[in-house]
Amino acid sequence: MNSVKLSKGDRIFDVINYALLTIVLIVVLYPLYFVVIASVSNPTFVNNGSMALWPKGFMLDGYRKVFEYADVWVGYRNTIFYTIFGTALNVIITLGIAYTLSRKHFLGKGALMAYILFPMFFSGGLIPTFLIVKKIGLYNTPLAMIIIGAINIFNVIIARTYIQGTIPEELFESAQIDGCNHFTYFFRIILPLSISIIAVLALYYGVEHWNDFFNSLIYLSNKSLFSLQLVLRGILIQSNVQADMLEAEDMVRRQYEAELLKYALIIVTSLPILIVYPFMQKYFVKGVMVGSVKG
Repeated sequence: MNSVKLSKGDRIFDVINYALLTIVLIVVLYPLYFVVIASVSNPTFVNNGSMALWPKGFMLDGYRKVFEYADVWVGYRNTIFYTIFGTALNVIITLGIAYTLSRKHFLGKGALMAYILFPMFFSGGLIPTFLIVKKIGLYNTPLAMIIIGAINIFNVIIARTYIQGTIPEELFESAQIDGCNHFTYFFRIILPLSISIIAVLALYYGVEHWNDFFNSLIYLSNKSLFSLQLVLRGILIQSNVQADMLEAEDMVRRQYEAELLKYALIIVTSLPILIVYPFMQKYFVKGVMVGSVKG
């Protein structure tokens, strides 16, 4: 079988294209690689810029110090809890609303959609939200991290578009003939056929919960409920606080420990998401494409 012969212009284009893509790949991956090697290098070499491609003064003291803090394990436990149950609630509510909005004969669909879209452009603000959360008894409770932000309008639109564009309306009409109501149709047909969009939503919401720092900072004051992000922030602050009140030798030691912890904290925080993301990437891309096809 004869292969297509590329012209000189095509070959030049391919070379330039591959060169540019290689540069982009290096620009994207090098910061992550630098953080990894810096986390196992002596902070002295990191700070003076002598470490660029390979670890220098290999050491795991940063990780050792991070995991010496009992609060880190508490933060991990809390964040895993918030991520699992928060994501489950997010996906259930989002798919329920998306299915409702995807029904052609649902009365008031336009008004409901307008009501849902309104908060995308206008919000009550932080102080009114905080006062409401405190008044209804969610302040300083795990439910505050799960219920607040339980719905994302953008994700609702993606899920509705997927259901409308992927699952034909005739399927519901056939199910109705067999005596299927909306609840049965949703749980027995829509959900099994929506595995892709469920994976997309779980990834979106899961990353959001895992990286959640602001809600934990605002709505939690009990250290036993802090998320991992807030715990790690506390460790960094603790390593840097009152440095100007210490003697020179103690100040240098404190700054050394802070640098030692900084990169290890980044790895500890990001590693679970970095492990999960490659397995979800194809669904992530599909979700973006689904949301870009229709409004």
